[in-house]
Amino acid sequence: MYQREQYQIIIERLRESRKFIQVVMGPRQIGKTTVVRQALKALKNEIPCLVFSADNIQATKNTWISDCWATARAQMKLEGNREFILAIDEIQKLKDWSEVVKKEWDEDSFNGIELKVILLGSSRVLLQKGLADSLAGRFETIKMTHWSYPEMRDAFGMSLDEYIYFGGYPGAVALMKDSDRWSNYIRDSIIDATINKDILHDTAISKPALLRQTFELGASYSGQIVSLTKMIGSLQDAGNTTTLSGYLNVLKDSGLIAGIQKFSVDKARQKASIPKFQVFNNALRNVYSGYSFPEPMREPRVWGHFFESAIGAHIASKSLSENYEVFYWRDGNLEVDYILKKNNKTVAIEVKSNADTTNKGLAVFRERYKPHSSFVVGKGGMDAEVFLGIKPGKLFE
Repeated sequence: MYQREQYQIIIERLRESRKFIQVVMGPRQIGKTTVVRQALKALKNEIPCLVFSADNIQATKNTWISDCWATARAQMKLEGNREFILAIDEIQKLKDWSEVVKKEWDEDSFNGIELKVILLGSSRVLLQKGLADSLAGRFETIKMTHWSYPEMRDAFGMSLDEYIYFGGYPGAVALMKDSDRWSNYIRDSIIDATINKDILHDTAISKPALLRQTFELGASYSGQIVSLTKMIGSLQDAGNTTTLSGYLNVLKDSGLIAGIQKFSVDKARQKASIPKFQVFNNALRNVYSGYSFPEPMREPRVWGHFFESAIGAHIASKSLSENYEVFYWRDGNLEVDYILKKNNKTVAIEVKSNADTTNKGLAVFRERYKPHSSFVVGKGGMDAEVFLGIKPGKLFE
């Protein structure tokens, strides 16, 4: 079975003496449970473990966490183990879960019990809220993102064109030859599950239908700059731009879509800028495209939008684990597709899907802001297969 890079990170951290709760977090359907189970299986002869899932537990029954903890302590004591691992999946579904975890963790710390804990969750919104509320100083995160092109290629033999269309969801690979089944999987198992089970579960959303419409319209425009005012005209019961902006932030925290802001040295101008929509996985865009694979490849202009969004998805997705910010830049008719910023360094990236497009904006940006590096991805620049195979964070070195 294919092993993602987080597999080794998890093993190394669980082999260390008990210091922090390990929190594996990321979007739905990217293999968090699988990679943890792989790591625990590899460690079974060194450190025994118990794995529990809160998936079917009542949300109000957070005492279940204490029951899991008590079972792990009992087995550890009965077997005479010096150390033990307790893994709890989908923990964010339980109300006030972080308070219970804090109580049990602190009790083990006080009593010198070497019970190591690893928590998994799909919703970054709920996990981050719980971690910030109660567990400060007691945890460290292992951030997982959508599968990259090299991972999908090596694990499933996916071609570059297939990756641009189908994106990086391993569970959908078996459905690629049936467009209806593939579309249903993306909508039901990822989009609907994230919105209904994660976001609406514990986030105050006054207009759930509008949240969904905001996502669907934004995903359709992935890779494009669209004003929220214009969006309001396309949405039913849209309210105001502040509402849409708030919904975009929630959708971003859940790993679905981001509203990328315009690059500016003035922070106020950044926040007030027109957003550029960008999905974190191209499947989230293409499920609304109206095209089945390989139909869009026959139309260069259409395929260009697929291509540009795929490059942006790689940049946006990796930003979650590699800790850089993503912007676009525009000044009149001049534009640069993506500006990456980390500390005081910037990287400018222009995406060209065909040889006819120009990139005068890149030259102007280079002269004006002196980025750490700047280049083109696509026609006349770095090959897309090469770019999708690198970690964008390395560009700051």
